[in-house]
Amino acid sequence: MAKRDVYEELKDLQAEMVEMISKFEHVQDEVTKTLEENAELKIENQHLREVLRSDHDENINGNNTEPQLSKSRQNLEKLYEEGFHVCNFEYGKRRENDEPCAFCLDVIYGER
Repeated sequence: MAKRDVYEELKDLQAEMVEMISKFEHVQDEVTKTLEENAELKIENQHLREVLRSDHDENINGNNTEPQLSKSRQNLEKLYEEGFHVCNFEYGKRRENDEPCAFCLDVIYGER
């Protein structure tokens, strides 16, 4: 092997190493960004959990003057207000003269 060939191989190897170092630095930067974003998301997630927990605790402790109905009970309440029975006995039938029905009210507002 001639000295010139060895010198060229060393130059090629050096160029490959520079390129590899550049790729390594790029990957390292991406990992750093991902770790930072992950830490931020963990903090935000913890904050949101605390907000949800405090809202839930307020609802349970009665700080809310009126208990919230579930979506399905809200739908039943709306049907009842439109003049229809929502109880098991008369479900779907019109309430005569919009008279109150204790069974319907129990279905909507009864113990959960």
